[in-house]
Amino acid sequence: MNEQTFSLQPFPFSPAEPDLKIVGSISRNANLLVINYLLLGDIKKVAIAPPSDTPARKHQLWANTCFEFFIGVKNSPQYWEFNLSPTGKWNVYRFDGYRQGMQEETAFAALPFSVQHFSDSLAIALNVNLAQIIPPENPVEVAITTVIKHTDGELTYWALTHPGTEADFHQRDSFTIEL
Repeated sequence: MNEQTFSLQPFPFSPAEPDLKIVGSISRNANLLVINYLLLGDIKKVAIAPPSDTPARKHQLWANTCFEFFIGVKNSPQYWEFNLSPTGKWNVYRFDGYRQGMQEETAFAALPFSVQHFSDSLAIALNVNLAQIIPPENPVEVAITTVIKHTDGELTYWALTHPGTEADFHQRDSFTIEL
């Protein structure tokens, strides 16, 4: 198993809440991917919708607080975007190349993840089998990201790295974790 910890950074050219921190871990054992996010700090300033009774697919989760990660097969332009909302809503999209050919990935009928709300933190944990989309022998490159919607409506963008002059999670230069 290959486990790595991470700490996300806010996009440098946007106002970020200094009292927030996003950390976690990611690992891959064959094709079981495990990712854990922990949002720490003054989360009363973060707009977090209440949990839904029925977790299901939903589009445009990135318009609100949303925990995301991107997986690409090494040496291939194809990649997937996974979106996890604290409400329990989720989605997975497949891309043929940089922002090209976006389609909902139908290989996943569900995306089982847990959400735990605490007074000073929010934890998201996902265990997903990637076998439907990636053979276990293929190395992958991962970008870990989060969109935070503040209670004043402001959006901030968090990632492992921000290689461009605009917040853009799709840039393959930001897929810096290899598993």
